[in-house]
Amino acid sequence: MFADLDRVPDWTHLFHLEALNDNELEITPPTLSELLYLRRGLTQPGGKLPLFDLDGQEVDSALVRRCLKVGWAEPWFNNPLKPDWLVCKLTASGRGIADAR
Repeated sequence: MFADLDRVPDWTHLFHLEALNDNELEITPPTLSELLYLRRGLTQPGGKLPLFDLDGQEVDSALVRRCLKVGWAEPWFNNPLKPDWLVCKLTASGRGIADAR
């Protein structure tokens, strides 16, 4: 699997998601890049999410902010050496999304 998002195909459009009852889906499903980002936190102590992708490039801050906004990630602590970095960890709902099979 490539970490470079330009080379990873977006297959999320192939999955048809619908509610099993009359209600609408409560959440928007994660994009492939969000899902890959969240899954990397499953193997880290405390669910720490990565600051860098597998190619050593900084994770897109917009991706991190989207995960924060929907509640899949939460800020862990402020980094005094790099205050602009978002150090985050998985939430319970983020762990559920990342661990879903």
